[in-house]
Parts: sequence; C-alpha cells; structure tokens
Amino acid sequence: MRSVFCLTTIILFWSTGILAETPQQQGHAVVSELHARDTGWHDQFAKMKMILTNRQGETSTREVRMYTLEVPGDGDKSLSIFDAPADVRGTAFLSHTHALQPDDQWLYLPALKRVKRISSANKSGPFMGSEFAYEDIASQEIDKFTYKLVAEETIDGNDAFVVEQYPQYEKSGYTREVVWIDKARYIPLKLDYYDRKDALLKTLTFSDYQQYLDKYWRAGEMYMENHQTGKRSTLTWTDYSFRQDLDDHDFDRSVLKRLR
Repeated sequence: MRSVFCLTTIILFWSTGILAETPQQQGHAVVSELHARDTGWHDQFAKMKMILTNRQGETSTREVRMYTLEVPGDGDKSLSIFDAPADVRGTAFLSHTHALQPDDQWLYLPALKRVKRISSANKSGPFMGSEFAYEDIASQEIDKFTYKLVAEETIDGNDAFVVEQYPQYEKSGYTREVVWIDKARYIPLKLDYYDRKDALLKTLTFSDYQQYLDKYWRAGEMYMENHQTGKRSTLTWTDYSFRQDLDDHDFDRSVLKRLR
C-alpha cells in the first residue's frame, strides 16, 4: 500500500498532466514545472545591493546592475556591473550558463584593465568576497542536476515540496542541495547546500517575492548564511524591468572593456 505522502503526490501530478511514479521522477517533475512557469520573459534588468556581513557583524555594501538574457535551449546569459564602492567600481562579471557543458564565465578587473576567465575548476570559489559561489549565481538549468522528491513540508505558512538535487558537474563544491519549492507558485523558498563531506555548508532563503508581467515571480531579498564560517551575504533587488530588446551582442565578451 502506498503511503499517504506518495498517494497525494501522484494525485497532484496526475491533475497537472504529469505522471511520475518514483521519487526521482517526482523530483524532476516538480523542478520541470518550476522552469516551465518561468520561461518567456526574454530579458530582464534589475538593481542589486550586496551586503556582506563578517563573523563579527561588520558589514560592507556593494551596488550592482544586472542584465540577463533568456536563451532557449541553453542556459541564460548574465552581465553584472559593479557601481560602488569605489574600489570595485567598473568591475564586471559575464556568465554564459550551459545545460550540459561547463559554464563560461569572465571577470573584468578595471584596475588591471584585463578580462580574467573563471576556470571550470574554480566555480566553487566565492563571488566578489560574498558567500555566493560562482556556481550559485549561474542559472540553474534542469540538466545540471538529478533530482529526488523527499518530503512535503510547510515553511513559513507555505506548503512546499522538498527536493534533493545532485550536481552533475564533477567539480561542483557540493555533494547535494535541498530545495523547498512552494506548491502554489512553484518558486524556491529555501535552499540548503551540502559540502563535499556532505556537511551542511550554507542556507539560502528567498523572501519578499513580487510578481511581474502577471506571471513571473522574483524575490526581493536573498539571504545566504554560511554555517561553517558565520559569514552572511544579503542580496536586495529593486527596479526590475523586462523585455528591453537585449540580444546576444549585449552579452559578448568584447563588451566587458567598453562598459561604463
């Protein structure tokens, strides 16, 4: 006899046109629905403040403009430009995410006037001194992971699927990730990262969601806590806009040295 958990899950997937029997198929179906609901926006712009907090509670703030291009059949392209403080002004990060191949990522350092390619072996390193790794800020394409639905829980009053996802990238800094996905809106609420020793490393919490174009949900805040170092990074997002006619030329590596 199936457990009540499995039975209700199968009924839910049947009602949405998805028939998934195993926990692996169920997990994949949940994440596929999340991605399906967040396609078609083409491109977006947002302003972001990155607040870094050390173990002693001291903070520093960075201001960033971020442009993103949706790429059908592949991962998104993104361009982040740092405007403040003065010591990082003009720094730019360009990312071409891929579903099956290693991501292409470059960092422009204005003090050196050169573009540095982020090696595939360094994707677990910290992004601009934050608790976010380079692999965390790339778009999370479905084929980057395998999945397993492990539970259904309530988090902050929201019913959620709990899905374990296992990176397929052999040089990932994580053995697995556990994500809580809101059942009603199919958006991530919380994400736990486990290090290469399978110990809990970090927790990312999403909050202050707003809906845009009557369809797409975006978090107003992302809070990353490193349980092993005591450091935290908070990203606050404002001024979202969509469909600004951006194209591949706006995300070519050659634009990095021409940015202002």
